[in-house]
Amino acid sequence: MTHRPAVLPNAGELRDIAVTAARTAGDPLRTAFRSQMEVELKTSAHDLVTVWDRQTEDTLIDLLRDAVPDSRFTGEEGGAHGHGRVEWIIDPIDGTSNFAHGFAMFSVSIAAAVDDQVLAGVVYDPISRTLFSADDAAAYLAIDDGPDHVLNPTSKAGATEQSLSVLTNFPGAWGVERYGNEALEAFGTLVTTFATVRRIVSGALELCHLAAGWSDVVINCRTSPWDIAAGQLILRRAGGKFLPHGTRDGRSWDGTETHDLHLAPGYLGLGPGVQAPTAEEVVARFVRHGA
Repeated sequence: MTHRPAVLPNAGELRDIAVTAARTAGDPLRTAFRSQMEVELKTSAHDLVTVWDRQTEDTLIDLLRDAVPDSRFTGEEGGAHGHGRVEWIIDPIDGTSNFAHGFAMFSVSIAAAVDDQVLAGVVYDPISRTLFSADDAAAYLAIDDGPDHVLNPTSKAGATEQSLSVLTNFPGAWGVERYGNEALEAFGTLVTTFATVRRIVSGALELCHLAAGWSDVVINCRTSPWDIAAGQLILRRAGGKFLPHGTRDGRSWDGTETHDLHLAPGYLGLGPGVQAPTAEEVVARFVRHGA
């Protein structure tokens, strides 16, 4: 007797599962925020981890595995493990440094992928109780556990760079160490070219704020899959563009690909209709190759 493999949840079902997991694991972070906590260094003073990162990731894995036994996991803290067909890409606290320093700009990020294609994504900001999500149909925003509203920001076709707002983590400590004054001068060009340039250092929320129309451009030149897997899908489903750049594990991206987007080491995100050649030049020039 042969056994048929179990049918995998569809994109909408995966989104629903991730929404429940993100809220369940993320809500305790409101109590932990701005409380006394032990903070450890991972690779440097710019790369922190707390007990809440590990605890939240463990909770997410338990919840997601219970909902979808045919699962494997790629997490910022626990790495890759498991052998299921559905890959859950998890950042338990995207913006740990913000969380540890009492700055209310961090989130829980969960993406569901099959064969390296992200099908569903959720980014939950537990402080504002704002939840962004996407499946194969649309991107959504829910506030205070309220109903989903489809994200459909207004196009800014024809807008000049001088009127646009940029979110970025560039240049960061690694960029200054590697490129020195060249990176600082490029950052200065961004500051003088665009209306505003903000470094909030939370890649998932940057992409989601872009998807909601609360910013216009996102630049990141050094990132990991768990930082962007959910956010890039949310942005694209909201009508924006996610243009990957760089080289990782022998695979190269040049801003034209439409698959494996979350694996690229750098990217340019654009709101609907936005053109930002200055930002695109910075990404192409400074993205971390071989990250």
